[in-house]
Amino acid sequence: MAEDHPALQHRELALRFSCGEEKLIGILSLPCNPGPRGVLMITGGPQYRAGSHRQFTLLARMLAEQGFPVLRFDYRGMGDSEGEARDYRSIASDIDGALAQFFHGVPALREVVLWGLCDGATAAARHAASDARIKGLVLLNPWVRSPASLARTTLRHYYLRRLVQRDFWRQLAGGGLQLAASLASLRTTAAHAAAAGAELPQADLYHALCQFHGKVLLILSGEDLGAREWDDLIKASSAWRTLASYAPWATVHIAGANHTFASAAWRAQVEQHCLEWIASW
Repeated sequence: MAEDHPALQHRELALRFSCGEEKLIGILSLPCNPGPRGVLMITGGPQYRAGSHRQFTLLARMLAEQGFPVLRFDYRGMGDSEGEARDYRSIASDIDGALAQFFHGVPALREVVLWGLCDGATAAARHAASDARIKGLVLLNPWVRSPASLARTTLRHYYLRRLVQRDFWRQLAGGGLQLAASLASLRTTAAHAAAAGAELPQADLYHALCQFHGKVLLILSGEDLGAREWDDLIKASSAWRTLASYAPWATVHIAGANHTFASAAWRAQVEQHCLEWIASW
């Protein structure tokens, strides 16, 4: 099924393709004259192919207008695709199926950028080195969370910031805060922050990114704990700093933006950064 827009330079095709014995649903935004570089969007869960605030739909259409074919799809258990629900660690076969369909559906395609938000970004990074046709990654607020990292970030970017805010002390003096409950929450958070143990999402992601030798664009929200966890990880680890300073990497911070870039202004900034970066090489 195709949807044509007379004033536009692309059309949209609804696709149904296989992942093992199950069927996945995707939408291909196909330029009238597609170039050799395309974008495969990897959704974060629980999420489906349109994205929060239709961000994925709008971005795909904008890129297609500039000649870049874009495929966004529902992996198994999400949206309209078949199968049991799964998380970002179990969608390698789904990505492979989408890549196969993408190259089949766009004969001009020669290489792909994987684009992902949150754990979709982490899934994309984990997959990138497995296919030589993947030449770039766009990672928005990549998922590096563990109980310890979340606790440390919460302490640094929530509790410490609250202590210097006037309304916190005003509410405390006026009885608007339950002090015992707040202290209990703080103690629990501090205990998690001090906990030792493997940072599994971080370790897996680090290993995957070390294996990938393509280009990387990081887009981080100014007001998102996940983005602050990424920043804190870079600051705390010399190995991560070395990796992030690798020449083909670029990082963009979007001031004030929340996790899903909910406003039109924030989405427009994401679109512009993505387009300029994808078209620059």
